[in-house]
Amino acid sequence: MSLIVADAVDYKGYPADKSKTGGWVPAALILGIEIVERLSTMGIAVNLVTYLGGTMHLPSTTSANIVTDFMGTSFLLCLLGGFLADSFLGRYNTIAIFTIIQTLGTGTLALATKLPNLRPPPCSPHHASCKQANGFQMGILYLALYLIALGTGGLKSSVSGFGTDQFDEKDEKEKSQMAYFFNRFFFFISIGTLTAVTVLVYIQDEVSRSLAYGICSISMLIAILIFFSGTRRYRYKKSSRSPIVQIFQVIAAAIRKRNLNMPYNLDMLYEDTPETSRIAHTDQFRCLDKAAIVAEGDLDLRNKFSSSAPNPWKLCSVTRVEEVKMMAKLLPIWATTIVFWTIYAQIITFSVEQASTMERSVGSFKIPAGSLTVFFVAAILITLTVNDRLIMPLWKKWKGKPGFSSLQRISIGLVLSTIGMVAAALVETKRLSVAKSVGLSTQTLPMSVFFLVPQFFLVGSGEAFIYTGQLDFFITQSPKGMKTMSTGLFLTTLSLGFFLSSFLVSVVKKVTSNI
Repeated sequence: MSLIVADAVDYKGYPADKSKTGGWVPAALILGIEIVERLSTMGIAVNLVTYLGGTMHLPSTTSANIVTDFMGTSFLLCLLGGFLADSFLGRYNTIAIFTIIQTLGTGTLALATKLPNLRPPPCSPHHASCKQANGFQMGILYLALYLIALGTGGLKSSVSGFGTDQFDEKDEKEKSQMAYFFNRFFFFISIGTLTAVTVLVYIQDEVSRSLAYGICSISMLIAILIFFSGTRRYRYKKSSRSPIVQIFQVIAAAIRKRNLNMPYNLDMLYEDTPETSRIAHTDQFRCLDKAAIVAEGDLDLRNKFSSSAPNPWKLCSVTRVEEVKMMAKLLPIWATTIVFWTIYAQIITFSVEQASTMERSVGSFKIPAGSLTVFFVAAILITLTVNDRLIMPLWKKWKGKPGFSSLQRISIGLVLSTIGMVAAALVETKRLSVAKSVGLSTQTLPMSVFFLVPQFFLVGSGEAFIYTGQLDFFITQSPKGMKTMSTGLFLTTLSLGFFLSSFLVSVVKKVTSNI
């Protein structure tokens, strides 16, 4: 029995055997999907602004907003993916379906950038009569981008959860492996980002943009096949009731009974959850406890139909109420971290535009503007390596804990990103002064692009702490049946950060247009 994982099954639906399922090998196969997803998404996002401005002839603010809206929608759709995975499809099927959708999107984008009829005629970037892309051309581009966004949103919320499903939280050895999984998860997807901002961006700028996007499509197809190869080795958690419906049921029952008094003895609150799966009552959000008060008539239906449960819109168990409380406790951290992803959005759009105006030559080699984000990714990889190999072992010896807590990592990330934006503001002030001194019509300013390195490095290091901290916090602090939705909730902080960036850009443009 010690070899059986209590809450997981194998691909045939039998209880999962630890010796034959789960562990690092299946988790690594799942990671392959996320690596290629990051390769595709970041390969598009970090250099799309230069395509929109240079090839589609759109204004810089419009280009930046298209990119941030695309990224924002990608992460907002993670809620849809989480809902479908937890309620209907399961994580395995959700990953498989939406990976195929993303592959279709990258293939469409490759065609959109290849066919001459799908872009305006070329002209000098400073030519007054440059013709912008028409509605049909932008329509095809938007179709490709939002197919990719749908695919990303659908699969991204399930990948990390399905990866952690491969480890048994009740087994101390596997539980410790899960702690390292979060760091290594982000480390390996950062490898995908590094490949995107170096190899892929270089191919886009120097060889062929359509070829680069074609490589993304082929890579995703290979990743799907690798993912399917692990079908017999995975551990599967069964889909439960819809978490969104459950949340509304608790809220509706609590509102219905808002005028009732709480019983003096909390043991009188309704509870029908098996003892091994129960969650103890807590004193926070006590207004929700009223959903578990047994009122007159609440149990009538159960008496008529023997084994059937009471109407969940009128009466909820204490465990169900506590699960909703657990989700509510995530919201302060959710709101706090939105601003970081606004900073991130600014870095991958306007910092790239800054780079395109600065001196980028190293000898005879000219660095592509989009490849400057390599310093951003390098900071992430260095930070994760130092944290994994140096900080975590030292912290364990000193404090007896395996590294910083999730909230400590989030705090460190916010501080580093704040310093990074101060550095970005100082560099932009200097860049504008140089532009005014040499003339605004100068295409390449006599200012080294390496002035941008500090802001890339500080914000990248901040992301390493914040992303792993958020992922850890939202998965470990959420109820078992809501983990995919919780991951989707975490990823909406990225979405709202990108949308907030678009809003700020529009406001600044409107305020400063007449200055």
